[in-house]
Amino acid sequence: MKKWYAVIGDPIAHSLSPFMHDTWFQENGIDASFLPIHVEPSKLKEACESLQLLGAGGFNVTLPHKQAIMPFLDGIDEAASEMNAVNTVVRNGKNFKGSNTDGDGFVQSLLTADPRTDDKIILVGAGGAARGIAFALNRAGFSDVTITNRTFRRAEELAEETASESMTKSDAEQNLGGFDIIIQTTSVGLAEDEALPISLENAKTGALAVDIVYNPIDTPFLKKAEEKGCRTLNGVGMFVYQGAIGFEKWTGIKPDTEKMIKVITEKLGGNYVNR
Repeated sequence: MKKWYAVIGDPIAHSLSPFMHDTWFQENGIDASFLPIHVEPSKLKEACESLQLLGAGGFNVTLPHKQAIMPFLDGIDEAASEMNAVNTVVRNGKNFKGSNTDGDGFVQSLLTADPRTDDKIILVGAGGAARGIAFALNRAGFSDVTITNRTFRRAEELAEETASESMTKSDAEQNLGGFDIIIQTTSVGLAEDEALPISLENAKTGALAVDIVYNPIDTPFLKKAEEKGCRTLNGVGMFVYQGAIGFEKWTGIKPDTEKMIKVITEKLGGNYVNR
């Protein structure tokens, strides 16, 4: 019987997950399909029950359902519990267990840029994505992480949970030159006419500026960082690596991430090599 997997979200038409996973199924000789399913928030419980009833082998969860789906699952793992969000659901018999691969996917991508675990990191944002990344950096042994956010209280709370430091946005901007890695996790500043989530005026030459957004591939944040002499890393690697972790959870197979990063980058009209 042919297996099938899915990604659910609202909206969902933009997702590149079906292309990525179908390519990996084909490359690994797996008779399976990956479907994008549009699920409105009011239908989430029914959708989860239907996926279970109809025999989905597993599925991805994207916005706005990452937190809302948790009560409808049979359990969640440590990563999803830490992050209070689920992006990957694994089938175990009749049960659906939630996981979160975003943070570990990000760290794998970051490591391709050869950072050291003693590098000074500033994490911009304190939402769900920042939360996953903060916990994953902690697990990976990065020992000097500072969190900043427009609402300082949220930065303080996340820093306390992850044994990190916190800093107001104004202080972070003033002292940005002291950081080796600047990680942008918010949706602020995606439009060209929006203010960036943090000013890069004081960023030091050669610092690594990272944006978790992968579409557009060259965000305003990365363009400004490059103007300031920073190296840059876009969100394609995080997208591919988090998907690969989920793929392995479903199939037991590690897919070809290097090739997929090249393909996705070209598909989005960008250059493969980060600067």
